[in-house]
Amino acid sequence: MKQVDTIVEYGMRRVIITLTAMLCAILELLDTTIVNVALNDLQGNLGATLSEVSWVVTAYGIGNVILIPMTSWLSRQFGRRNYFAASILLFTLCSLLCGMAGSIPELAFFRFLQGIGGGALLATSQTIITESYPIEKRGTANLIFMMSVIVGPAMGPLIGGYIIDHYSWPLIFYINVPLGLIAVLLTLQYIRSPRYDNKLPAADVDWLGIFLLALMIGSLQYVLEKGQEEDWFSNRIIITLSITAGVGAILFIWRELSCSHPIVSLKVLRNRNLAAGTIFSFIYGFGSYGSTFIVPLFTQSQLNWPATDAGLLVCLTSLSSLVIFPLTNKLLKSGVKPQYMMSAGMFIFFVNCYMSSRILTPETGFQTFFWVLIFRYFGLNMILLSISSIAFSTLQTREISDGAAFTGMTRQLGGSFGIAIITTFIVRRNMLHRDRLLSHLNADDPGMLTRLQQTTQAFRAQGFPEDVSAGHAHKLLDMVVIKQSTLLSYMDVYIVIGFLFLSCVPFIYFLKSGKAAAVADAH
Repeated sequence: MKQVDTIVEYGMRRVIITLTAMLCAILELLDTTIVNVALNDLQGNLGATLSEVSWVVTAYGIGNVILIPMTSWLSRQFGRRNYFAASILLFTLCSLLCGMAGSIPELAFFRFLQGIGGGALLATSQTIITESYPIEKRGTANLIFMMSVIVGPAMGPLIGGYIIDHYSWPLIFYINVPLGLIAVLLTLQYIRSPRYDNKLPAADVDWLGIFLLALMIGSLQYVLEKGQEEDWFSNRIIITLSITAGVGAILFIWRELSCSHPIVSLKVLRNRNLAAGTIFSFIYGFGSYGSTFIVPLFTQSQLNWPATDAGLLVCLTSLSSLVIFPLTNKLLKSGVKPQYMMSAGMFIFFVNCYMSSRILTPETGFQTFFWVLIFRYFGLNMILLSISSIAFSTLQTREISDGAAFTGMTRQLGGSFGIAIITTFIVRRNMLHRDRLLSHLNADDPGMLTRLQQTTQAFRAQGFPEDVSAGHAHKLLDMVVIKQSTLLSYMDVYIVIGFLFLSCVPFIYFLKSGKAAAVADAH
């Protein structure tokens, strides 16, 4: 395999490489969301419970997050082109096998392997795109990659909903096959590997580091995915895996700092900007993935929207980023500091969260959600592009792949934490609000008595006996209380996420970067 000192590309070759990397990033992110709308069909067709079928999502996430931190090391060990092509091929093959699966355990196993293949696609795609552009164009490279990050998850629910409504669930996996094969061929033809040191012999490979990383991330991801479902720390498995993740993290950090050939180069985090970018990537993932998770959940469970409509809303508003990103990039190119851009984005996101909490009603329409979410993406896109500009502005070229792995991993983990915490928060706040609402219901209250009597009479007019009509009236009142308590819970979620982002604003101004580097990265 030919290795070169520089892999900056020009002309049509750079266009093809950029499109290939974008395609791979989109495929990886598409598969994180496209399955969500197919869970009911999988449950029916494969004869599984909701708990069992959720492993289809969990297994992919575990495989994904385990591999992301190792992508830089694997690229050096096997050569970037070979590793990237092999990862695409594994992802494509497992997509085919997922579509052919006949049971949930079989499907979950192939989804785990698909996640292993997909874990390389995101971080390596970012590295390939960034290093294909000269330093003065690195901001443009970040912009292109971030568009892929937005488009992938946005298209998932819409494409998945359309396929489920008109075809059958295996097609959500089969659509990856032709695109994956095209990406493999283009990778082998056009993508080059930078010159690395000689690969390590098997005896020098950090096998203990690999084991500790898999143990730590796998345990943590399981806890986050299954915590609420298993009632968190009342479940022995959750307790055991939480301790395993904590101990594994301590041992992993010790191992990587003391090992002569670490699997993950933690020393790159000495770069203050990258360390800060990694932390803010986690916060971004928490707020972005979490708030995106709320929208289809609320519209489907509370407003009874079909899956396709919920997917269309998320897709259309997400794709607005294709317009918003270039505008944000122009501001950076004009000399606006990334710190100012990020703080403005966080304030906009806070205002949007407050607005979102105010618009939630049992009758909120598509158009209202649409414009509020468009405003939301203005804030998120300003944050995301600023994070990349700050994190990568002072990195050496050889450090970019390590930096991409860290920011990619923490963004994914932030999303997992966000969804897990938000799910638990909604359940707990729902119970709290229900108790509070019930405490205000007085059996002697004339207004409530009148309403119950009217409802009872309505049921009696439909032919129900007196006692049955009274029971239905009380059940209907309880449903109203549940609906109101759920609505209040969603409002609380938006307020908490908004204040989380607002509280981060003062810390942004502690970030300092070399002036030249910052400007170079902004172009």
